[in-house]
Amino acid sequence: MAECIAVVNAGSSSVKFGIYDIEGDEPLLLKGQVEQIGVSPMISAEDDTGREVARQEFAPEGFGHREAMKAIIATARNQLPGSTVRGVGHRVVHGGSEFKGPVVLTDEIIARLKTLSPLAPLHQPHNLGPIEAIAEAVPAIPQVACFDTAFHQTQQTLAYSFALPREISDTGVRRYGFHGLSYEFVSGRLRVIAPEHADKKIVIAHLGNGASLCAIENGRSVATTMGFTAVEGLMMGTRCGSIDPGVILYLMDELSMDARAVESLIYKKSGLLGVSGITSDMRTLRASKEPQAREAIDLFIYRIVREIGSLSAALGGLDGIVFTGGIGQRDAKTRSEVIAGCAWLGAVMDGDANSAAETRIEADSSRIPIWVLPTDEERVIARSTASLLSL
Repeated sequence: MAECIAVVNAGSSSVKFGIYDIEGDEPLLLKGQVEQIGVSPMISAEDDTGREVARQEFAPEGFGHREAMKAIIATARNQLPGSTVRGVGHRVVHGGSEFKGPVVLTDEIIARLKTLSPLAPLHQPHNLGPIEAIAEAVPAIPQVACFDTAFHQTQQTLAYSFALPREISDTGVRRYGFHGLSYEFVSGRLRVIAPEHADKKIVIAHLGNGASLCAIENGRSVATTMGFTAVEGLMMGTRCGSIDPGVILYLMDELSMDARAVESLIYKKSGLLGVSGITSDMRTLRASKEPQAREAIDLFIYRIVREIGSLSAALGGLDGIVFTGGIGQRDAKTRSEVIAGCAWLGAVMDGDANSAAETRIEADSSRIPIWVLPTDEERVIARSTASLLSL
């Protein structure tokens, strides 16, 4: 039977998983997720053909991330009997300045990663929960952490520094950047399909419920829109993106909001949801006739276009744009509106190619190429885990 790599991607209310055969470039054998943790937990799984092979609901009481991992382990054992998991790879949002690449997890490293929780309070604890659950349930299986911040460790000091007193910066207050696993996959994919452009100046737009841009040259991160936390930069589904720090002081002083209320506002109640007052889902907003829906979309596009200009300046030019992520891959109108705003950069869209979501969607008259490339963070984790464990 197969020797496998398991990949775990844990969020605040869900745990996604994939089981990969370590032979033949890690083909995917099983994938699924436990969703609605804390509300109405349910696990579902699909085999390598996309056929649903498991679905089960659980009572919400006492069902957290540890219970989700137990359900995942039971499902994997049932669907892949006799197979052996040789290692488990995890997406961990924050690696701080210390972790510049994947690392085999030990008790000491897990403890160090816990100290980074204040830098990503809505992500890091959920990432670490399944790690501890697996260590408790099957301690003999080695685990690997792959960090969303690691890809951006190639940035120069000027790109990640804040203009704060050094004694504060020295505590780790700096720009880190996120979505690094996605950028690693897409930049690697670009090297395969367009090697003549892989080392040029490219902006990758990872657009989804979480959204960011990354300026890449020679396949390395030069600058990115997310910073100290995953709330900076672009407007997102429920996150506000960059905001004048004075607004936070105003909310606290004049509206009597405490830190937790502000946190909830900027992470969960703003962005497309907050501006529209309707939803964070771009599909619903596109279908809505409410003017607030259009206003939310327009602000989303405006912020993307403006930041593409900023990253083009950081690169000293622009040789191509890549769209990825849920919105970037699936919403032709968002791609069209963004490229219309980038006409000054010489970008011109081919409407038919864009509507069909072809890999190349620029018009013949475009000065720069434009790609639509699916991302696959889980495959990056699988490959990194197999490599680090020498499997």
